[in-house]
Amino acid sequence: MKHSVRILPVILVLAMVLLACRIETGLPAKATAVPTTAFPTEKAVQVVPQAAIPLNPSTSVSTQQETLVTMYQRVSPGVVSIRVLSNQGEGLGSGFVFDNQGHIITNYHVVQGVTDLEVDFLSGYKVRGKVVATDLDSDLAVIQVDAPAQELHPLTLGNSDQVQVGQSVIAIGNPFYLSGTMTLGIVSGLGRTLESMRQAPSGSYFTAGGIIQTDAAINPGNSGGPLLNLQGEVIGINRAIESTNFTTTGEPTNSGIGFAVSSNIVKRVVPRLITDGKYDYPYLGISSTDELSLLNAEALGLPQTNGVYVQEVTQGSPAEKAGLRAGTRSTSIAGLNAGGDLITAIDGMELRTFSDLLNYLFADKSPGDKVTLSVLRDNKKIEVELTLDKRP
Repeated sequence: MKHSVRILPVILVLAMVLLACRIETGLPAKATAVPTTAFPTEKAVQVVPQAAIPLNPSTSVSTQQETLVTMYQRVSPGVVSIRVLSNQGEGLGSGFVFDNQGHIITNYHVVQGVTDLEVDFLSGYKVRGKVVATDLDSDLAVIQVDAPAQELHPLTLGNSDQVQVGQSVIAIGNPFYLSGTMTLGIVSGLGRTLESMRQAPSGSYFTAGGIIQTDAAINPGNSGGPLLNLQGEVIGINRAIESTNFTTTGEPTNSGIGFAVSSNIVKRVVPRLITDGKYDYPYLGISSTDELSLLNAEALGLPQTNGVYVQEVTQGSPAEKAGLRAGTRSTSIAGLNAGGDLITAIDGMELRTFSDLLNYLFADKSPGDKVTLSVLRDNKKIEVELTLDKRP
């Protein structure tokens, strides 16, 4: 799926967003602002085997506080600091223990271009790690460490399909070198999309789906750390922030809009990264506006705004083979051509926006699967069947 074409101006500076959460010193690789050995060793936190208590208005303040304290004590031993050295200098990100075999999950952009990598556990134990697989589409990476069994506290992946807007969540990570930091917020939105870190053949970038939006404070250094529900389950991996605020060194700071890769995407991708070294995403081969406004629909001569308008079809793609049509006639809006298909549903599921289509493909489909598209073409309803390919 190609990156969507945005017709109306939006305030999304994704080049800044993608790398917003790995803090960099900005010094040459040979210079280290704060040597690793100079960081104080943190005391181990005793794991308290007590189930988290969901917050609700009738729960007393003291009980709510106990819930958060207990949950942090249970979960934090599974969260790690990831110190990296690259040509850009020293950097810091976050991650968490995935299994008892020493696999650590983080963001790809945390380990991108590293020449040396260290994983620090909450107990103070430090070990070098090796990047064994990466996924640029969802910005995920798997690190392997050889650590004693007592240091490995795998976190449980929750079901992100059950996440609801408004529910309380916490983020644990290492913002601004403050290891083991916990922040509290809510789920602000679901089904968001972000620009992938992998280029499409056209030169634009693919789009990543299955993104959770949160207002829990996420800052440089939080990347790769877990976003958790109050039962201590990982529902997302903190990936990016959107911000117009910057530190004195030029790093973006939290503005209440953070993004996390949903846990169900992690469940699909990470096991394949461990076994096969890669994960293939389903590919349709169209680009579209993110969402049709009334002005867009009127210019295109469409009777509705719901649906995915086909702005471009990639040559040789499943979409082209199935005969999907892109717009070719100019309109009153620059860059928006009329005459394209409007995809209104996929496999019977109604589509409101391009994000709906991407999220369905990411969560439920694989290369080789067949799908049925309901299409509005020249104001007539037709169905188009096609077989998904893998992203080139």
